[in-house]
Amino acid sequence: MKSVDCLIIGGGAAGLTAAVYLARFRRRVEVVDGGTSRLLQIPTSHNYPGYRSGIHGNDILSRLHAQVEEYDVPVVRTVIDTLRREEDGSFTATAGDLRWQARSVILATGVVDVEPAFAEVKQAVAKGCLRYCPVCDGFEASGRSVGVIGHGKGGLGEAAFVSHFASSVSLFTLEEAIDPDPDEQARLERARVQVVHEPVAGLSLAEAGGMRIELRDGTRHCVDIVYAALGTTVNSGLAQLLGARQTAKGELLVDEHQQTSVDGLYAAGDIVAGLNQITVAQGQAAIAATAIHNRLNAWHD
Repeated sequence: MKSVDCLIIGGGAAGLTAAVYLARFRRRVEVVDGGTSRLLQIPTSHNYPGYRSGIHGNDILSRLHAQVEEYDVPVVRTVIDTLRREEDGSFTATAGDLRWQARSVILATGVVDVEPAFAEVKQAVAKGCLRYCPVCDGFEASGRSVGVIGHGKGGLGEAAFVSHFASSVSLFTLEEAIDPDPDEQARLERARVQVVHEPVAGLSLAEAGGMRIELRDGTRHCVDIVYAALGTTVNSGLAQLLGARQTAKGELLVDEHQQTSVDGLYAAGDIVAGLNQITVAQGQAAIAATAIHNRLNAWHD
């Protein structure tokens, strides 16, 4: 069994940033990573500060890995099977035959975007004509036509948000009827969002660029960019088993130090309820790492 001051579960922007901080605090720390960071899905980020021409998500991840290696922090490529809190307040984690005992844990396991079901989804993301986060890259929709696809009125917020940038926005649904209440209808009208009530039957890359949206009645719409507003799957199962407080969507609720309702269990990044942004994840990681360092100092004193 390995004994550490902090076990970080998840090796994306939040997890690796926390590892750098804790290593510089001269703490014994290990990162366990399943290799599925959301950063790998970002072709280019233009709102990550300091990069005038943008930076690929994989480049951010590579730079963070290089910095973690500089401090000799082990990164174990596996998935945690069980996480248990012991009577003394420590945690025991297992992954197959591997086992850790940790005085504290940071969960940075993130979320997974729910992808629209069509064959060319990876190519569409790489080309920038299928996107998931209007906060991240709504600017790239400036002066372009946009289609937002959700379940019923689930994409209403994204459609209204991106209308600030786009030349035109249409709201589509996969199955459920789009049935906004009067206040929502007024919001759509103010944002000049066209509501398409016929459900979507399929998506494809358009030969001339952009995306083709085919409806069940056979009609087609072509747009420059599609935003998928289908939600996310939150990887918070380990915290749920420990009884950590969460939202209805499974996002973890934390205090000002990023600690969950379980003493000694911290969380950072998209797994936490709030704004899903790389910079937010890194800020939360810095807060959590510093709180853990101070906590360990208090125990030592």
